[in-house]
Amino acid sequence: MGFAQGVSALNASAANLDVIGNNIANAGTIGFKSGSVQFADVYAGSKIGLGTQVAGVAQNFTAGSVQTSSRTLDLAITDGDGFFRLASPEGDISYSRNGQFDMDKNGYVVNSAGLQLTGYTVGANGNLAGGSPAPLQMPTAAMAPKPTTDIDAQFNLDSRSTAIPVTTPFNANDSTTYNYANSVTIYDSLGNSHELSTFFAKQPAPANSWAVYATADGYPLDASGAMLVAPSPAGPPLAANSAALSTGALTFAANGTLSVTTPISLAGLDFNNGSAPLTFTIDLTGTTQFGNANDVRKLTQDGYASGTLASLTIEQNGTVTGKYTNEQSNTLGQIVLSSFVNPNGLQAKGDNVWAETAASGQPLTGTPGAGTKVGGLVSGAVEGSNVDLTSELVNLIIAQRTYQANAQTVKTQDQVMQTLMNMR
Repeated sequence: MGFAQGVSALNASAANLDVIGNNIANAGTIGFKSGSVQFADVYAGSKIGLGTQVAGVAQNFTAGSVQTSSRTLDLAITDGDGFFRLASPEGDISYSRNGQFDMDKNGYVVNSAGLQLTGYTVGANGNLAGGSPAPLQMPTAAMAPKPTTDIDAQFNLDSRSTAIPVTTPFNANDSTTYNYANSVTIYDSLGNSHELSTFFAKQPAPANSWAVYATADGYPLDASGAMLVAPSPAGPPLAANSAALSTGALTFAANGTLSVTTPISLAGLDFNNGSAPLTFTIDLTGTTQFGNANDVRKLTQDGYASGTLASLTIEQNGTVTGKYTNEQSNTLGQIVLSSFVNPNGLQAKGDNVWAETAASGQPLTGTPGAGTKVGGLVSGAVEGSNVDLTSELVNLIIAQRTYQANAQTVKTQDQVMQTLMNMR
């Protein structure tokens, strides 16, 4: 017996204790993957082995338990073996299962070490660009306003209404000069809001016809849709520029449906506030004249004021959507995930990240989703460590006993050497 076997075993046992201790130390580390020591015997051309050695440390990449959180940028990968793809400011790529992210001062989504989460960015046309993944940057600038260009409205105009005499001029401030009115908020090119009101007055003739009037911020519109700058409650019906109107009136068929559905075009609304003159259409398709109360069934417009980013939502497929203070939403990017044929070939770099190696193979990068190899994403959750403390404590006892037993072989060899020395 020589000392080599015992010493090698003590070294290997010490390494095993180190790995077990590291597992226990990271039992609460988000995204941590436990490791286990792999041993190999040592022979040097003899029948008696020369002890043991550490062949490697294998990592266990099974998923940890998903823990909920209250933060949108906390992300967990579920039902897949994907990794978050991270880029350093210098362009180095690394991979992680730790989904705890924040936004830095420039809007980049980063982890605690400053590594940037990557994905597909949004092109100039507002669509996901695809191609090579790049660091995801959330916009810090305000969303520009959009002037109103289309209004979609559906009304029911009560066929039982009493016709307004032709001798009674329209007056927006006198409800006896019209049968029904409604209003909608519209926006100019600077994002300022204005109130557009429409008034419907049933006509004595022809049958089933209604005159339509409009005001913007209380100012009447002329027949072409331009604002009459004089503050007056009255104005001509909207007729001259629209095939939807016949001599200033909406006309309905005998079954109560609108005879002509061409949108009303309005132009030249100059609010005298520095904004561009407003041009838009009013589509009344679906408006009816039934024997029911006057009612609005649909009233939407496509303009909005400027807004700032208020919150984010992240879908299972990694799509990041921004919600703005002007009640608008925009797609801001899509997170990608990467998987490896041999994840045990990855090189651990600390800070919960790994690096690609020749042994791991090249990353297989794609968008997350249910049923994909990389798995799906859950926002407001993180993946906990996969360390099983019960097993680690049992392994710790076994490792301690192994260390003690190997120490005993060294002690026994020392006693044998002492016996030989005493024979002289």
